[in-house]
Amino acid sequence: MMRAWVGLIVSAVLAVPSAASARDRFPHIPEPMVFDMIRPMGAEQGELEANVLATSPLSGQERVLEWAPEIEYALFDGFAVEFELPFENAYLAEIKLGLQGTFGTMDNGRIVHGVQYLGIYDRHDDSLSHAALYMIGRRYSERWSTMTMVGVGDVRVGQSERRAGLLVNHSTFYDLLKGRVVGLELNYKASPDGGLLAMPQFHAPVGANTSLQFGAGIDKQRSASARPVAGLRLIKEF
Repeated sequence: MMRAWVGLIVSAVLAVPSAASARDRFPHIPEPMVFDMIRPMGAEQGELEANVLATSPLSGQERVLEWAPEIEYALFDGFAVEFELPFENAYLAEIKLGLQGTFGTMDNGRIVHGVQYLGIYDRHDDSLSHAALYMIGRRYSERWSTMTMVGVGDVRVGQSERRAGLLVNHSTFYDLLKGRVVGLELNYKASPDGGLLAMPQFHAPVGANTSLQFGAGIDKQRSASARPVAGLRLIKEF
């Protein structure tokens, strides 16, 4: 499966125009805060970003701070890679590699779509899992847009425990003035440790090539009751 998905991403790269103005051909869609994209779709070669996401439940006995520094780089027009280190408090829990390719646009440039692959090494049980998603974003007007990702996660190939679960992340955004955005992100994961997260959020620039996303919502895991959760992501583009 991994080889097939990487091949699909490479095909997406070859289909993206390589002109210097390639980014202008794609609609601007904000990036979700929790389920991060690997640069916006249609990213131009050489784009570099560093960011860190931190989330924590606001109630319950186990209030683990989950935070993850990562770096994203566009190797080619429409093709970006990501290296991420998710922590639980001070413990390095995972090592994550991501690939993202853009297919192109539809509906007279109002829709952009592509694919994303994630390879995740879990240090808790020394296991490797994969996730693969189809991504489609739509700009409805100057203010409204959506980004939807649908695929499978927690795919384990060649291991004694084989499982996979549906992954769905849908975000609706409303653009305010001067780069400020409000949104609602819904994330559903069907694996045994999954659940549903609803995260209202606000995006705003805070300095030169620097922006902040923050929000608070409800997280309902399969094995636990719903509880409030808060998060923020600090983003620096170079």
